[in-house]
Amino acid sequence: MAGSAAVEFRIDRRSGVATYLQIVQQTKQALRLGVLEPGDRLPTAREVVEATAINPNTVLKAYRELEREGLVEARRGLGTFVRRTLGSAAVTGDAPLRAELTAWTRRARAAGLDKDDVSALFTDVLDSTFKGDQDS
Repeated sequence: MAGSAAVEFRIDRRSGVATYLQIVQQTKQALRLGVLEPGDRLPTAREVVEATAINPNTVLKAYRELEREGLVEARRGLGTFVRRTLGSAAVTGDAPLRAELTAWTRRARAAGLDKDDVSALFTDVLDSTFKGDQDS
């Protein structure tokens, strides 16, 4: 599916996270979820600026960070392209784990939890589940 990427950056100015890091994090998430695949072109700095009203240097800083990590490569005059993915079959497409998580999220919503409640609960469980992994 090499071509222009279907990723749209959403900048949250109240998050406390630097804007360029939000772009890096959202790109990595798109790589993990299979939204971006090797060969896909990231939006140009101009396209990102038009969509988000952020400084072009911020976009370029994010893209340089992604390039430093070996995830993308800039091709002069052509754009910035994905070199490798971060995803695995377990998180992309219609994987069983994704379906289970979707069902769980719908149950949580039906039980009256909002997005922040679900995020806090999931993060707490995630952190406690992977706690021992950080010590190795």
